[in-house]
Amino acid sequence: MQEMNQLLAVRRQKLQKLLDKGVNPYPNKAFRSHKIAALWGNKDKFVESEKKVTIVGRLDAMRRQGKIGFGNVSDDSGRIQIFVRKDKVGEDNYEIFKLLDLGDFVQIEGECFVTKRGEYSVRASQVKLLGKNLKPLPIVKEKIVDGKKQRYDEFTDTELRYRKRYLDLLLNPDTKQVFVLRAQIIRAVRNFLDEKDYLEVETPILQPLYGGANARPFVTHHNTLDIPLYLRIATELYLKRLIVGGFEKVYELGKNFRNEGMDKAHNPEFTALEVYEAYSDLEGMMELTEDMINYVAETVFQTEKIKFQDKEIDFSKPWRRASMLELIEEETGFDASDFDLAKIQAFCKENEIEFDENDGPGKLIEEIFSEKVEAKLIQDYEEIHKLGALK
Repeated sequence: MQEMNQLLAVRRQKLQKLLDKGVNPYPNKAFRSHKIAALWGNKDKFVESEKKVTIVGRLDAMRRQGKIGFGNVSDDSGRIQIFVRKDKVGEDNYEIFKLLDLGDFVQIEGECFVTKRGEYSVRASQVKLLGKNLKPLPIVKEKIVDGKKQRYDEFTDTELRYRKRYLDLLLNPDTKQVFVLRAQIIRAVRNFLDEKDYLEVETPILQPLYGGANARPFVTHHNTLDIPLYLRIATELYLKRLIVGGFEKVYELGKNFRNEGMDKAHNPEFTALEVYEAYSDLEGMMELTEDMINYVAETVFQTEKIKFQDKEIDFSKPWRRASMLELIEEETGFDASDFDLAKIQAFCKENEIEFDENDGPGKLIEEIFSEKVEAKLIQDYEEIHKLGALK
């Protein structure tokens, strides 16, 4: 704790020195001519032309040797080395560079070149501080071993990563990529449905009656109307009203809220996609789902086969179709096709599957499917189950 307090004190001393020099440590405007990825994408062109470029980003590495200094600057597209010489930027500007710390946001103007050691860099002609960081950042070290990048001292505490997602994003590039892929997937889903003439709509999140799923809602109170309102647990009912009102194809990609338990597969707030179409049926919606997911895989990943958690998932068509009853029998050997309530209850008791005595056979079959089959679907084959088997 004492060491941390000393580090904080040193940074505040540097902040004061900057202020004494008339430097605004938090200017409200910055300029950028290129993202770092663009510099890498046209490396030879920038080196040959010696064109002036201006980059902005976070300083995540820094070292000085007398009148020269090096650092690494990162933006959301990549990272590049900067090279700062006192005789190039001037004495006053070099003094500002010396007062920088890891985590500071900077603006670097200069030209691209390759160092004697072959490092593609920006030779700075001006260094500008955009934001002084007063708290030291955790440092993740990288090292190339046998041609592969290894990372040390990573931010790996799962609970802390979720509580401080900003640090997780900053220190673990793979986490940032998940956010990027999510945005690309959502964009692809919208493009697919829009091209097929589905209309995207927004339905009420605060509802006087909740429905469309079997879940406990979050409850609030509308003061002016003096009535209870509920955060929606599903978008289904209002979307169906739009079909009744004359729209033939609608969809909503939005938040649902369920005031229930939490685990790695369930969150009280989550995003869901619901699609409704008139003059179609179960087979039509299954085909739509298959085409959409295949399209997303091809669009976002440029392949129908994706590796996830050391398993390959093949999204190529056609997918196998099977009912819940067929899958239950394949996995457990239990045939529930006669919907015999007593027999199904006995199976649940024997396999320690919890149920309510008032549950009918359809509900019990759903519980068996959830407990015995659902978790294994992704491991061996892709499924769309026929809900009609429960009717």
